[in-house]
Amino acid sequence: MSTLRFNTWQNTGGTEVANSTLGTGKILQVVSTTKTDTFSSASSSFTDVTGLSLSITPTSASSNILLHVSVNYSLTLSSSQPNYGFFQLLRNATVIGVGDSAGSRIPSTFATQTSTVYAPANSMISASTMLLDSPATTSSVTYKVQTRTATDAGTGAPIWINRSYNDGDNAKFGRGISTLTLIEVGA
Repeated sequence: MSTLRFNTWQNTGGTEVANSTLGTGKILQVVSTTKTDTFSSASSSFTDVTGLSLSITPTSASSNILLHVSVNYSLTLSSSQPNYGFFQLLRNATVIGVGDSAGSRIPSTFATQTSTVYAPANSMISASTMLLDSPATTSSVTYKVQTRTATDAGTGAPIWINRSYNDGDNAKFGRGISTLTLIEVGA
């Protein structure tokens, strides 16, 4: 995790400027984490992706937090059944940044489907999203990424983070990274 904080700012003349006088839209701090290891889950309920959780303490209750999420993943391939992967974001225990509920559809931040027709066994899907959140607090806030799967076969088919489904130990298969970055923006 990286943190960028400033106790004081200086104008071009070298005079210190208080954070409260900086105005709106200024970046006040940045924290980021990079997940380099792999993760898998076959759960049909949303599950935390280990290593994609990050806390930030806003300097003002009027600040916004800009989230940037980038995930590399793959889905278990089946010759007869498509498999589905879903992601959502949380602020503490509150789900944020998902679509509206509509019948049996799964509200999510982003989702995908795959089968042998759509993706070879050595590929990863790269997905990213940005979201502006208003936590309205100066207490520590934790943001995290969760994932779940679904399959037409009715049984769990794993989603794989930072690796391909096949993940063979040779030069044809890659490993990726996933990141979560939080940027406090002055209101």
